[in-house]
Amino acid sequence: MALSIGPEGLSALFGRAAGAFRATGRAALDVALPPLCPSCRELVGANGLCAPCWSKLSLIAPPYCERLGIPFAYDPGPGVLSMQAIANPPAYHRARAAVRYDDVARTLVHALKYSDRLDLAPTMGRWMARAGRELLCDADALVPVPLHWRRLWARRFNQSALLAKTLTDETGVPVTDTALKRVKATAQQVGLSQTERAANVQGAFRVPPEGRDAVAGRRLVLIDDVLTSGATADACARALLRAGAKTVDAVVFARVVDKVQAPI
Repeated sequence: MALSIGPEGLSALFGRAAGAFRATGRAALDVALPPLCPSCRELVGANGLCAPCWSKLSLIAPPYCERLGIPFAYDPGPGVLSMQAIANPPAYHRARAAVRYDDVARTLVHALKYSDRLDLAPTMGRWMARAGRELLCDADALVPVPLHWRRLWARRFNQSALLAKTLTDETGVPVTDTALKRVKATAQQVGLSQTERAANVQGAFRVPPEGRDAVAGRRLVLIDDVLTSGATADACARALLRAGAKTVDAVVFARVVDKVQAPI
């Protein structure tokens, strides 16, 4: 009986094989070459930043908006929301990020996504696990934000899935790969306004029939590398909620913070 594999199946198989090959090659290189800081290229220990770059990384910690995780200038007490959360509440319930999307964080994200620095995913994922502890402690499953199969084929891996794997290792919360599918090949979000970003991802995500059992009645946490306007996370959450998810939260490595907010 002939085995039929569609484009997404072939892409996944190719991605796993390529990932294994890169991991083997990376291990060989680590023996021959000392590890370098992904930000400034100085010598460092494995999977880490040098001390100067670490000091420039802006970790996000309380006080912050209970809904969106946006840092506050001072502690207003528990449960206070930011202006954005009140004026334009997203479909997802809560969001948490490990760091602000500044120069060092951008370098880490770009190194992971575009320079095959897959060795950064465990470190970035561990920071995410700490930042999202309260969201992850009662979650039923993690949902990596999916790539369209064409982009997955070109990149050979999904950075969100790599980060989700580390979160599973850290928390024990399983990853569901069938819950969400990107059905529309969208343009890059970089350079688009907030309105354009929302329009760009409208209708881009869907829960396939085989993923409904993994969604219905469950508490899900979206996993992604960066949260900018929140349009992608919002579109994903809407698709999951329409399919019957109980709640949807989001945990990302970095989020854009225009400035420290004063609480409302």
